[in-house]
Amino acid sequence: MNVTDKPKQRAVVICPGRGTYNKEELGYLSRLHADKEQMIDVIDANRRANNQPSVTELDNMDKYAMRLHTAGENASSLIYACAHGDFADINTDEYEIVAVSGNSMGWYIALAVAQTLDPKNAIELINTMGSMMTSGVIGGQMIYPVMDKNWQLSPTIQQQVQDCLQDVNAIDDCEVYDSIYLGGYLVIGGNEAGLKQLDNRLPKVDDTYPMRLFNHAAFHTPLLKSISEKAKQTLGEEMFQAPAIPLIDGQGKIWQPYSTSTQNLYDYTLGHQVTEPYDFSAAISVALKEFAPDKLIILGPGSTLGGAVGQCLVANNWQHISSKKDFIARQKNDPFVLAMGLAEQRKHVVE
Repeated sequence: MNVTDKPKQRAVVICPGRGTYNKEELGYLSRLHADKEQMIDVIDANRRANNQPSVTELDNMDKYAMRLHTAGENASSLIYACAHGDFADINTDEYEIVAVSGNSMGWYIALAVAQTLDPKNAIELINTMGSMMTSGVIGGQMIYPVMDKNWQLSPTIQQQVQDCLQDVNAIDDCEVYDSIYLGGYLVIGGNEAGLKQLDNRLPKVDDTYPMRLFNHAAFHTPLLKSISEKAKQTLGEEMFQAPAIPLIDGQGKIWQPYSTSTQNLYDYTLGHQVTEPYDFSAAISVALKEFAPDKLIILGPGSTLGGAVGQCLVANNWQHISSKKDFIARQKNDPFVLAMGLAEQRKHVVE
């Protein structure tokens, strides 16, 4: 058998969410994607038209500025540029991309790489949604583990958290909601009063949790109803087309190339997806069971989704990965999850 006859590996691509361009990622775009001028020019043209700093400027700054780089109007475009660049670098002679999914804002990136949105419409949607709260962030998010040390989901902890949410919502002027089901973590969205109450009630874990997510709004909760309505007034359904690659959304629903209603996809993206919980865990379960991939490829920047994806493998006992220890051992010997934000794993993905 010639090398050229080697069958392709099936890969599901996972697009990252808002919290993935951190201090360590400064310069990611220029280091890895300086050759993608056409893609970057489309993004920067959109930002210049909106009197925003270009992603090139942001990525090339001498120092990482937390407030500047994590602001929605900057982080979303930066992460999209880095992730789309990574997607273009996947070696398609070795990998057949059988489906695309994403976490939270990664859904918008998934729409772009699956060609549901052309390059101009992709940055228009991503920058519009990322810039919706420049005058003030609505609510916030916190993250909390609902698993044990072995990455097994704990029904006891899950119930404790839901009891706390119920108690806080019984207090006047407090609102807290499930926001993202993220492997072994629950991301909670709420207003400031509710999150403060919740912070006092949830048991502390490892001196780290509950952890507030800096510069994050109450995404995927009813608090963002006004954002959903504004988005539908600003962005039209004509931007959308059927995907070229199957898409797995934040409910675990598959949008197929030949059966997608663009009206329904538009309604989901700017409706349910904005105001209801995002079930990333369900998306990964569906990716595994419906597409039987040989690899899961996580686009950069960063690699923070790797743990959550590993926890989803444990929850499904996928390929006998039933604990944190199993996942770490598998990743060392024959990695099933390849995070392009990690140089060691990236080299398995690119040409």
